Amino acid sequence: MPGLVLEGGTFRPVFSCGVMDALLDHDLMFDYVIGVSAGITYAVSYLSRQRGRNIEVLRRYRRDKRYLGARNIPRDHSIFGVEFVFSTIPNELLPFDWDTYLRYRGRIRVGVTNANTGSAEYLDGMQLDRASTMLRATCAIPIYFPPVQIGGETYYDGGLADPIPIVQSLHDGNKKNLIVLTQPIDYRKEMKHGTLFAARALRRKYPALTQTMLTRPKRYNDTVCFCHQLARRQPENTVLLQPSAHLDSFEKDVEKLEWGYEMGYNMACARMDDIKRLFD
Repeated sequence: MPGLVLEGGTFRPVFSCGVMDALLDHDLMFDYVIGVSAGITYAVSYLSRQRGRNIEVLRRYRRDKRYLGARNIPRDHSIFGVEFVFSTIPNELLPFDWDTYLRYRGRIRVGVTNANTGSAEYLDGMQLDRASTMLRATCAIPIYFPPVQIGGETYYDGGLADPIPIVQSLHDGNKKNLIVLTQPIDYRKEMKHGTLFAARALRRKYPALTQTMLTRPKRYNDTVCFCHQLARRQPENTVLLQPSAHLDSFEKDVEKLEWGYEMGYNMACARMDDIKRLFD
């Protein structure tokens, strides 16, 4: 059984949206999908077989202040309109196909970071509720988003503890994987002032999470290297796709988002024979 492994990155996974729409156009549905943050959030439209839905959401609402803007802070405690993004859009404005999604017979793993332990956990995506609570959790970037409570636990963005969950996919028995990254080949993560600020703000309440945040750059870079090793040493088992140019995590220009989407679509089509071989 091949796995589909998805990195997050706020709006950078528009690249992954293009990849997944190419998979739909070739009638390829993975039986195992794992991801974090926006990566797995966009993947639910792939699993509901709603081709083009993700890019249409961005076309319609990326510039909408209800989606992203300071006016959301008093209500949502975030610059993102959490209710608008995770409830109003999928349940009212651009409806999510719940019936098709719930007919999916594979395994969906939504990566989250436990605020108290600082460790990665993987929630069952088939238990997704109409409020998209677990998707809110996997996208809960510290400072930008409030943490999310599920089952008595407090969760933040899954990309903090496990930014590219390829190891979990392998542990789950998937010897073959399509890995979709959202940074170009020469990118390596460095510690940013914003991350240091967030870590310091949370260190008293969540000391383990603070340590996870401070060690994230090394963990991320080590995982990227591991992905490249898999693709190089086991090309019959691993297809690695990543953008050929930088995509901005908070891109405002819809035309640039469409460009990133087309890049992902075209790259997946160019590698489609390799991707299909993962199913052999």
